[in-house]
Amino acid sequence: MTAPIELPAALRAELDELVTHYPKRQAALIPALHRCQEELGGWLAPETLEAVAAYFGLEPVEVFGVASFYPMFHLRPVGKHVVSICHNISCDLRGAQDVIAQVCQITGAPLRGTSPDGKWTVKPVECQGACANAPMFDLDGVYHEDLDAQKVAKILGGVR
Repeated sequence: MTAPIELPAALRAELDELVTHYPKRQAALIPALHRCQEELGGWLAPETLEAVAAYFGLEPVEVFGVASFYPMFHLRPVGKHVVSICHNISCDLRGAQDVIAQVCQITGAPLRGTSPDGKWTVKPVECQGACANAPMFDLDGVYHEDLDAQKVAKILGGVR
């Protein structure tokens, strides 16, 4: 393991306030990971996970287990914009593979990778709970559903 970092004082103060809203301190782990990811470069480096573990009095592997389970947490550097494309059965049957191909073409990012300009990361994820409106993707935390070629081009074009 790496040496844990010191959480910045302002972030630590936020976490101190955050944990007061939960019956058990450790129940605030997921929102704390969100804040750390937002504040510390858009991803959760190993030393960040260790600092969060120390803050909550947990083993680093426990925090890694949570962070690696949920697709909204990034365990390696990502682009400025992250497109998480559902490829589960409902989305797949309704065109997810076409959406994946189009997103990769428009962004220049390979699936499971980041574009050369560092602007886009494209990653496949399991079900995001929008099966009735498949196919779908999450762009920077916002769901986009019932996707087709025109919608994908319009959504991504609006970000470029």
